[in-house]
Amino acid sequence: METYADWLRARGDDELRALLSARPELLAPVPADLTALAARAAAPAAISRALDRLDRFTLAVLEGLLVLPAPAGPDALAAAVDATPEQVAGALGTLRRYGLAWGNGTPNTAPGVRQGLPHPAGLGPPVQEVFAGYSPERLTELISDLEGEEPRGFADSSRLLRRLADLLDDPGTLIHDAGPEARAALDALTWGPPFGRVADARRPVRIGTAATPIERLLARGLLAAEDDRTVTLPREVALHLRGGHLFQDVPAEPPPLTSAQGEPRGGDVVVRAAASEAAGAVRLTEDLLERWGLEPPPVLRSGGLAVRDLRAAATLLDVPEWRAALLVEVAYAAGLLTRSGDLDGEWLPTPAYDLWLMRDTAGRWTELARGWLKSDRAAGLAGERDDRDRLINALSEAMVRSSAPATRRATLEVLADAGRGVAVTEDSLRARIAWLRPRRGGPARDRLLGWTLREAAVLGITGFGELAPFARDLLTGDDPEPALEKHLPAPVDEIVIQADLTAIAPGPLVTDLARELALAADVESTGGATVYRFTPESVRRALDAGRTAADVTELLTRHSATPLPQPLTYLIDDVARRHGHLRVGALTSYVRTDSPTTLDEILADRRSDALRLHRLAPTVLASGLQRADLLDGLRAMGLAPVAEAPGGGVIVTRPDAQRADPPPTAEIVRLRPAERTDASMVSAAVRALRAGDAASRHGAEQARQRADAPSGEPPRSPAMATIDRLRAAVERGGRVWIGYLDQQGQASSRIVEPVRVEGGFLTGYDATRAAVHRFALHRITGVSELTDDPAS
Repeated sequence: METYADWLRARGDDELRALLSARPELLAPVPADLTALAARAAAPAAISRALDRLDRFTLAVLEGLLVLPAPAGPDALAAAVDATPEQVAGALGTLRRYGLAWGNGTPNTAPGVRQGLPHPAGLGPPVQEVFAGYSPERLTELISDLEGEEPRGFADSSRLLRRLADLLDDPGTLIHDAGPEARAALDALTWGPPFGRVADARRPVRIGTAATPIERLLARGLLAAEDDRTVTLPREVALHLRGGHLFQDVPAEPPPLTSAQGEPRGGDVVVRAAASEAAGAVRLTEDLLERWGLEPPPVLRSGGLAVRDLRAAATLLDVPEWRAALLVEVAYAAGLLTRSGDLDGEWLPTPAYDLWLMRDTAGRWTELARGWLKSDRAAGLAGERDDRDRLINALSEAMVRSSAPATRRATLEVLADAGRGVAVTEDSLRARIAWLRPRRGGPARDRLLGWTLREAAVLGITGFGELAPFARDLLTGDDPEPALEKHLPAPVDEIVIQADLTAIAPGPLVTDLARELALAADVESTGGATVYRFTPESVRRALDAGRTAADVTELLTRHSATPLPQPLTYLIDDVARRHGHLRVGALTSYVRTDSPTTLDEILADRRSDALRLHRLAPTVLASGLQRADLLDGLRAMGLAPVAEAPGGGVIVTRPDAQRADPPPTAEIVRLRPAERTDASMVSAAVRALRAGDAASRHGAEQARQRADAPSGEPPRSPAMATIDRLRAAVERGGRVWIGYLDQQGQASSRIVEPVRVEGGFLTGYDATRAAVHRFALHRITGVSELTDDPAS
């Protein structure tokens, strides 16, 4: 008799590749042979993930296979789900591709499916199964009440169960006798779930003594007591109440997507709007991380970000708190932000942030968007309460929702299916996803869907509710940078400086100019162009950071499209002339100047009383305040002091930017297992499965004899040449001969079909071992190309 493993073994390579592509979790790691693959595919976790990928109609066909008497052909299934045989045949093809149904003729459900769907179509177990826990005495009493006489013969449980099933095969009269109140209780369980909670469900009850509607149902076998608190509706009774139908309404086609009201927008309008938001998200992320690199917020004991720090970030970026939380979480997901240390740490940019700054705007956005799409953290939860009424902080573990990446991808895929020029309404989008993924519905997914739409809009993935063209490339795994770059303004290195002490940046500035200008001027407004304003405080900030007046003037002259206006040069010179005129040290602290008159004026000013000053010399004042407090007090009086080192030099008061390395044993962001596996990896896995199957049947040595390594010493080549040849083999799809050192330093020869080279490892099909293997690149001594056909 053919088994599920035999059926898998008889599948062609294309069918096995389709199965592994549809269920990539079966490849982690690659099973030893097809028998092991069959066992893994039937595991409860694997069955559950496969069921989660089925749409409502395909799931209904699978439930019909479980409920209908075997063998259930396409015609019987079509009648059960109210569909055409062609539609059912398409669903059965999907089930076979997922390995959830098997058999070349009449389909059978795969092992583990029945356990994964304990209540198919919302139906309870059959009579003989649901009453199997009753004692023979209780069954005898039940049958006696239904027949009017005690059954004859020996009280055998199996015989009694068969007799009870015959009596309940047509329960119409029993339902009528139970009364309308009992019928109402049955109606509540008819379409599932088939169980309910009652007190003392196993109490002894007979038709003659039944007083309540539930007791009348229990006495007639219309409900079965599963335990002391649970009653279950038998399948035969439910089917009678449903009129023979398995489902109320299961459309074979997905619900239509309706477009939002309003004038349709052209493709250029959508892509320009999305590109503008994408550039804004990149700019805001850079502004936030630049500030946190200088003034990092502390890590809470719970591991998250304090509410006050999130509000400060929102104020800094001039965005709502939910958007600030999104930017923080996206930066964390992209590996640009992490915590420093385990205790009393701070949230700091990572070294990857500096590399991120070196990329163009399109490249930066791509990293942010990919991090958002794959992350299992839901930024919309920030500021809410958990089930224990505890506050959920951004960057805390409470933000994790395992279904978030799947919901994001499903939402964007539906938007992509809607086509260009269609802005889908949220209600129709929700209905479509409920049809596509019925097992993971509910309020939690609806909230994630709403957050996905909101976040996609502000990240530039959608524009006016429509998926941007470059976001389609992101969704399919292609590079979105070329499509996005065409619609982004090129970074400029020129600004327009006006006589009112403002400067206009007509577009995004190059990184170096943006940093220097943010130091010397304050942002007044943002949008298509950014307006900066020069003030005495902003110029002093640049001087405090170690810049000189000549440095500031030279920078602005070099990048200004027009000559510097005199008011600005006067401002810079005036601030520079007064800057450093006073020197502040620590005695706890002191004030020093070359002009005794200046100190006389300070002492005569009432505002200096709080500074606790006293004169040490004609040109020196001492204070009991800390140096930083004394600097702030003198600046509040309109003066421009600088901090002085013990040797008389000027101290740069602007702190250096800080960075934090991610923990060595932890990933920066938790990513869910990939929903897609590249075709080359799947093909290599199929070859390994075939070889493992041959080895298990005919012996490992016979299977490996076809892939003996060439004779002679293992090849040797320079490290860079080795990597180049391996990458060329990946693109070409051919075999290579490599030399490899094991952990003991022993050299061996391998014949490998490379699949990918990344992260310091070569992944490929090792023909000499008949398995998919990962090779550490630093242990590969050399590579030599083979000219024979890989299939030979």
